[in-house]
Amino acid sequence: QVQLAESGGGLVQAGGSLRLSCAASGRSFSRYTMGWFRQAPGKEREFVAAMNWSGGSTYYADSVKGRFTISRDNAKNTVYLQMNILKPEDTALYYCAVGLMIAARITTREGYDYWGQGTQVTVSS
Repeated sequence: QVQLAESGGGLVQAGGSLRLSCAASGRSFSRYTMGWFRQAPGKEREFVAAMNWSGGSTYYADSVKGRFTISRDNAKNTVYLQMNILKPEDTALYYCAVGLMIAARITTREGYDYWGQGTQVTVSS
């Protein structure tokens, strides 16, 4: 059974940093794209960042470029999201996701096959 377990969320002041982790189990995901989405109250789930299976290509939402960095360790089936210079508007439930998809679908929710339960990130002003 495939499971994705996020960790690392919490409460942080604006300008601070957090590092999210997502450990995948149940199969090898070395050939899968791994990504992060977030959902704020009353808003739709939106794409944040993704990395292809080799780590050679990364994708970021414009709102997080230059502040967030995605990385992965295929040996550990784990994807990370380093979040720096956090802003109150980054407050959301953060989900990791994995999937096999063409590049054109990497930023879409429909491109991902498996999802975690989410970890809350709250940024105070």
